[in-house]
Amino acid sequence: MTVSLPRTAALGVVAALALSACGAAPDNAATTSDGKNAATATSAADFGGLDALVKAAKKEGTLNAIALPRDWANYGALIDGFEKKYGIKVEVENPDGSSQDEINAVTSRKGQKRAPDVLDLGSSFALSAAQQGLLAPYKVASYADIPEGQKDSQARWYNDYGGYISIGCDAKRVTTCPTTFADLLKPQYKGQVALNGNPTKSGSAFGGVWAASLASGGSFDDIQPGLDFFAKLKKNGNYTPVESTPATVEKGETPISIDWDYLNAGYADEFKSKGVDWKVAVPSDGKFSQYYSQAINKDAPHPAAARLWQEYLYSAEGQNLWLAGYARPALMTAMEKAGTLDKTAAAKLPEVSGTPAFPTEDQQSKAKTVLGQGWAKAISG
Repeated sequence: MTVSLPRTAALGVVAALALSACGAAPDNAATTSDGKNAATATSAADFGGLDALVKAAKKEGTLNAIALPRDWANYGALIDGFEKKYGIKVEVENPDGSSQDEINAVTSRKGQKRAPDVLDLGSSFALSAAQQGLLAPYKVASYADIPEGQKDSQARWYNDYGGYISIGCDAKRVTTCPTTFADLLKPQYKGQVALNGNPTKSGSAFGGVWAASLASGGSFDDIQPGLDFFAKLKKNGNYTPVESTPATVEKGETPISIDWDYLNAGYADEFKSKGVDWKVAVPSDGKFSQYYSQAINKDAPHPAAARLWQEYLYSAEGQNLWLAGYARPALMTAMEKAGTLDKTAAAKLPEVSGTPAFPTEDQQSKAKTVLGQGWAKAISG
């Protein structure tokens, strides 16, 4: 998700801790006849089973979501599928908001019925939200199948879907599409290279700077070369401050967009009928992969619906819907083994080689600090 279409990815793990709901008093619908409260449930079993959770969530009737664009990794199909399956209305506020916008909404609306119930955050932002004590620990039924490096040790957040940073290009407006970060510095791309948001607020843009760093001699421990790359891109006139969205792509305002491969691949499908020939390349010199993380607001006004939403996203149905949107689901390996993976959708994923590596929590925190201190200066020249 971005301030106009941002996000980020992450890693995490679980330990079921009881949580006392403060701030927003949970709806009576979230409490069972034997006194079990969804706001403190650390798993469906802890609430009396999935059927009990479904019943309580249906009684609440609503799920407050934020910053979920329908064309982002197939969110439209996920929202529609959840509503149809459970009869619960998903209210999405500020669909093009960023990860930071989500955190701001949680902190500024504590105790309010319009506070977000659930969050979809880039890695570093999920870490930040957990450190601020904003998230509820909750283990989905398939928690054990989420890879160890991709879930929070207290189950406050865990990875769901992800992909690789890629370069999208409008082949009708750009004579030769760039396929590497080195290409982006060429003079023929003046005023054409955009990010999907501000990297200090948007996960996808954050990933774009980190990928540029890897392409420029940096590492997970050193994102500074990425800042230097964008400073150079700005200085030679190639970088445009217009944040790329489906609308700017369609209008030709951002003919080259650094973004997640699942978004760029989705654009390629979406814009065919509109005459836009959108090409997608995963740059070999800056291969950076990450996931987005799901989390529950610990003061969620609809705690049962919030937990049911997580169960849906981490079911085979939900994970295959991510896959249909060109995103790589966190449970992909487990589903392949279980025979529940949509193989047709998997075969359509953008091609990559090698095994992806992910930055640690400390590396993400450090990179976020460096970006916060240096981004404005890098693109001010």
